[in-house]
Amino acid sequence: MVATKKIQNKITSVAKDVLLAPVYLYQGRKIKRDTVRLLEPNGERHGHIQLNKSIDTSKDDSKQTLNLMIVGDSAAAGVGSETQQEALAGKLMPILEQQPAIHTQFDALNWSLQATTGHTSFDILRRLYVLPAPSQPIDVMVLSVGVNDTTTSVSVDKWQQQIEDIIAIAQRKFGVRELIFLSLPPMAQMPAIPAPLSNFVGAKAAILDEMLQQVCAAHDRVTYMATDFKRMIAEHSNGTPIDIAVMFASDGFHPSSLMYGYWAQQLAELITQLLNPSSAEFNG
Repeated sequence: MVATKKIQNKITSVAKDVLLAPVYLYQGRKIKRDTVRLLEPNGERHGHIQLNKSIDTSKDDSKQTLNLMIVGDSAAAGVGSETQQEALAGKLMPILEQQPAIHTQFDALNWSLQATTGHTSFDILRRLYVLPAPSQPIDVMVLSVGVNDTTTSVSVDKWQQQIEDIIAIAQRKFGVRELIFLSLPPMAQMPAIPAPLSNFVGAKAAILDEMLQQVCAAHDRVTYMATDFKRMIAEHSNGTPIDIAVMFASDGFHPSSLMYGYWAQQLAELITQLLNPSSAEFNG
């Protein structure tokens, strides 16, 4: 009976999408025509941070360097911010630099950003194939992927396979110790996407996001990070309701600098925990 109801609901949903297809097409074209085109922010895309500046910097083979790479689409590239300092990478590095648990394990932090607006999972996979193998294994790779797959005709099976391939090349070629996939954003709530298209896009994003969770759960040292929007809103507004639009940039599509900041804080806490599980006491 339950299975029959699910089938009926699916048939109803498909029929509804068929009827609304002309509306989706019209709204999609209008968004492409009218939405403000934000450029990738200027700023550094790689850097070296000395974590323990007060210690003797003479040669010491026991010292470790934390190698971190951020890979992905326009969100990873920081679109929606004026500069890279206000974007994900620019906000993440200072937070990591202040984590006591990071200092106990690493004396330096090398980071790089490999991200481009419009990149799909296939584009990211191709980029990882083209990039040269690093001289040292990557300790942490952060991946932002999925939004552009949602707005294309990629199938769920193809999406799953490409995520699997990204994991394989990240671990094999880059020696990634911890791989973190960021959750897809709440596309149904993006101010730039009107209803009913927002419901259609949001539903597809949810399907891809659910598959992403399943793939991550099936692999060792691969973590899915669900962005904690409830926490963001609570900390920003002391628990009172706010317009979710403040979490998006002026185009109503990309993250705002405010959202990048919360995103970076949550990500820094996760990275610290993954690299040093006993570090929970520092964040408690």
